[in-house]
Amino acid sequence: MDRTAQVTITVNGDVVTRRVEARQHLVDFLREELQLTGSHVGCEHGVCGACTVRVEGQIVRGCLMLAAQADGLRVDTIEGVSERGEIADLQAAFLERNALQCGYCTPGMLLTAAELLAARPSPSRAEIRAWLSGNYCRCTGYQAIVDAIAAVAASRQGRPV
Repeated sequence: MDRTAQVTITVNGDVVTRRVEARQHLVDFLREELQLTGSHVGCEHGVCGACTVRVEGQIVRGCLMLAAQADGLRVDTIEGVSERGEIADLQAAFLERNALQCGYCTPGMLLTAAELLAARPSPSRAEIRAWLSGNYCRCTGYQAIVDAIAAVAASRQGRPV
């Protein structure tokens, strides 16, 4: 019995067609088949946020979505979003405020922050914390991450940082 499926996924703007195992998760497909290793495999239960990618414009946990479920869809990884310069200000703010240390959670944090700022251009610090609640960071204590996102929000609104 064949337990594979052919999928065609637009990944970072490039159309990719591959045969995938029916049980292969999207994050594993991206990492193993396409060598897009920015999204990480952490808890494999969807709670840590390390595997965050964007599917059809919304962040999802790549460890909870099967590659076959992405057939016909647009997937953006941290690599694609970074290359387009879409989050350059967030990346700079994370660097300036030391909001990244080991970097393991950073891609998921950046994609989550980008989605937050698209949905709520001027979030409060409490809203930032709530939005990030599905992303674990074991190194920073979150304060610098919240500071970076708040600074970008203020800058994008033309307010003093």
